[in-house]
Amino acid sequence: MQDQSGIGIAITGSGSTVPPVVLDNQGLSQIVDTSDEWISTRTGIRQRRLAAPNESLRSIAAQAAQQALAMAKVSVTEVDLIILATSTPDDLFGTASQVQATLGATKAAAFDLTAACSGFVFGMVTAAQFIRTGTYQTVVVIGADILSRWVDWSDRRTCVLFGDGAGAIVMQASPVSDGLLGFELHNDGSQNGCLTLSYQPQPHPLGEIVTVGQGTFNPIAMNGQEVYRFAVKRVPEVIEKALFRANLTVEQVDWLLLHQANQRILDAVAQRLGISNEKVISNMANYGNTSAASIPIALDEVVRAGTIQPGDVIAASGFGAGLTWGATIFRWG
Repeated sequence: MQDQSGIGIAITGSGSTVPPVVLDNQGLSQIVDTSDEWISTRTGIRQRRLAAPNESLRSIAAQAAQQALAMAKVSVTEVDLIILATSTPDDLFGTASQVQATLGATKAAAFDLTAACSGFVFGMVTAAQFIRTGTYQTVVVIGADILSRWVDWSDRRTCVLFGDGAGAIVMQASPVSDGLLGFELHNDGSQNGCLTLSYQPQPHPLGEIVTVGQGTFNPIAMNGQEVYRFAVKRVPEVIEKALFRANLTVEQVDWLLLHQANQRILDAVAQRLGISNEKVISNMANYGNTSAASIPIALDEVVRAGTIQPGDVIAASGFGAGLTWGATIFRWG
């Protein structure tokens, strides 16, 4: 059913790309004191993809978008808006404009959106508002991160978790049906310290007049236990709220698609919602936690495998630094 605006939304294409370099748990155990058994039993991760030093977020984001546009059979000249959800831009002023130039999407506006591992869900909801108001007809939403740039490879609590990649979808205005059925977004900044990639100032005197801060960013730091407790409590709640807004029940969900952070979180959320394991989409064993890219990468894989069929109802939820969390209920195709 269409939104009250009379403009529906169709999700018509997906795409994804990951770097070719694979670092499995055995290889990681040669870098830091860990083991394949320790990592896989606690996280479900067995390997991750890592970008080369000269590989850019721009390039992998553009590749994912090109695949999504090809599946949707949409010309790049038809794209009105590009939203790039990322926490690791090539340029702190933003990378979406570079992606726009790489694609040749000369008609499109473009901007970065930062909501960490929830970024893709926040990006979908943002795109929907532009479409429902009639401002734009075709929006490309990309989730892309190169977290390996900001990992402390001597910290076994975090370095075992993260990988690099990009995923994208095409969202289009539809006059006949509405595929974005409901959503819910939340933040709790008081828990920001649980997961950070924080600025580290270094005092820089400008003569005797004033001192400014010129520094860099600390590596990723995380309180894993707090993040786990947060996720298993808040994610089921936000999905239930989004389902309520969509006027659907848990039983009507065909697929549960969560941010690929930890297999234990996926299992716990599914159990609390009463969703069978057969409906839970998981690919973290191969890619690890790719932040904003994890949901669209997993979505693209199952779409291309024929697992998800047109008309299937998907409950997707992102959660992570901020702390942020949100859910969208959408119909594929």
